[in-house]
Amino acid sequence: MLAAIGQLAAVCVGIPSLIYLAVQIREQTRERRQSAVNALTVQWGDLTRALHESADFTAIYLRGVHSFHDLDAVSKLRFSAFQNRFFKNFEGMYYSRCDGILTPELWGEIERTMSDFLAYDGVRQWWETRKHWHTEKFRDVIDAIIARGDKPTAYATYDLSEIARQSKAPPLPNWLRRGGQGEGG
Repeated sequence: MLAAIGQLAAVCVGIPSLIYLAVQIREQTRERRQSAVNALTVQWGDLTRALHESADFTAIYLRGVHSFHDLDAVSKLRFSAFQNRFFKNFEGMYYSRCDGILTPELWGEIERTMSDFLAYDGVRQWWETRKHWHTEKFRDVIDAIIARGDKPTAYATYDLSEIARQSKAPPLPNWLRRGGQGEGG
């Protein structure tokens, strides 16, 4: 009888301890998730700062969205460097979603943002040149978004033809357009 009372007492003491432990773990998970979301928000802000702090880069970006192939070499490099950071950020968010850090609702927001960008020819052209820099799982996500064939609307109210006409980039010398071979060929 005493053994049964001892076991009952242990259960009565143990259950509140388990409940307390579960609450603590849940709170730590919530804090970890919020901390990760805050870090992603800061990274996003740092990344997009280039678009609102540099009119020259913004023009390159808008021309690149229209057509990566039509950019001059320097603009391609700048656009590509930005897109690489952009998509590495998206990839980090994807894996945060896989790890349960981002909620389905937040991931849906990110996926809609990616869809808006990937609807543009220039972004898809860039992706084809650099997708091998990303993990296979993330490439599959991006390729599935591209396969949907969404219509480009994110910059629909912007006059991209005006941006193309405003390009201040000097033309490249012919020898550099041929891939860096000297004047002799």
